[in-house]
Amino acid sequence: MLQSLARIFPKPQLDSAINIKYSRYMEVNRALSAFAALSQQTRLDVFRLLIKAGPDGVPAGEIADRLEVRQNTMSANLAVLLNSGLVRNERHGRTIRYFADFDAVRGLLAFLMEDCCGGRPELCQPVIEAIACDC
Repeated sequence: MLQSLARIFPKPQLDSAINIKYSRYMEVNRALSAFAALSQQTRLDVFRLLIKAGPDGVPAGEIADRLEVRQNTMSANLAVLLNSGLVRNERHGRTIRYFADFDAVRGLLAFLMEDCCGGRPELCQPVIEAIACDC
C-alpha cells in the first residue's frame, strides 16, 4: 500500500520549479495569515505585549487582565494568533503562558524585506537599523 501511495504522491524534488513556486505560495499564505491575525486591535495589542515580554512570555489570564479583555474573548483572540504562527504557548500546570514566536517574526520581516531596494542592501540598512532592538 505504501509503495502504491509513493507512486501516486512521489517525494517532491526541492530543485523543481513547481516546488519552488509551491514554497513561495506557502510563504505568501503564512504572511497573509499573520497580517490577518494582526489586523484586529486586541490581537495587535496582545502581540505587542508579548513582544515586549520577550522570552519570559505572559500567562493567558494576565494578558486578559492587562488589556482589560474578558477571558473568553481573549481565548478566541489567542487562538487566532496561535493559528497564524506568530505566538506559541506552553502549559505550566494549570497555567498557559504565551510567547511571541520571534522566529516567525523574523521570517515575516524577511519575507517583507526579501526584494527590498532592488538588490541593493545598503539602501535597506536604515530600515533594518530602525527596527533592530537596542537591548
